[in-house]
Amino acid sequence: MDDENETSDKSLFDKFLDFISDASILVTGVAMVVLTVIFGWLVYGRYVLNATPTWVEQVSLLLIVLIGFVGAAVGIHKNTHLGVSFFREISPRPVRRAFEFISHIILIGFGAVMMVNSYELVIFKWSTQIPLIHLPEGLRAIPIMVCGGFVVLFSIGHLIHFFKGIEEISDLTE
Repeated sequence: MDDENETSDKSLFDKFLDFISDASILVTGVAMVVLTVIFGWLVYGRYVLNATPTWVEQVSLLLIVLIGFVGAAVGIHKNTHLGVSFFREISPRPVRRAFEFISHIILIGFGAVMMVNSYELVIFKWSTQIPLIHLPEGLRAIPIMVCGGFVVLFSIGHLIHFFKGIEEISDLTE
């Protein structure tokens, strides 16, 4: 019953952020399964067929970047990202609130820089190809660009909650 009330109390923007987060989790989960399968194929090809599939390394590097960066952005949304929160947690409430505000502002700036610079990297590297799989080298930077955009969006969502006075708790504690 609480989940129904919590869902109905969410703004359209919060529902949009939840959708992005859930879709990102789905995409990274599928990428993990694909990564596992292609490494299984690598082992089978190397030791059973005696013919190592050389494309696995390049595809796995693309998948690792996708999993790492998009997964990190979800961590921002769910408040499960790495952070040094010891001083914030032991501080008095007004100082803690100031730390939270500054943290979200820094994350917005970081995400924006990440998004813009990785976009430039995508454009710069698009004309070259990744060896063995013949895809544009710029594909490697797209997850970084997406991550930067998501970090900006998720941090804006946190700032909206901050100004509304909504206390945010990590999903790990639920």
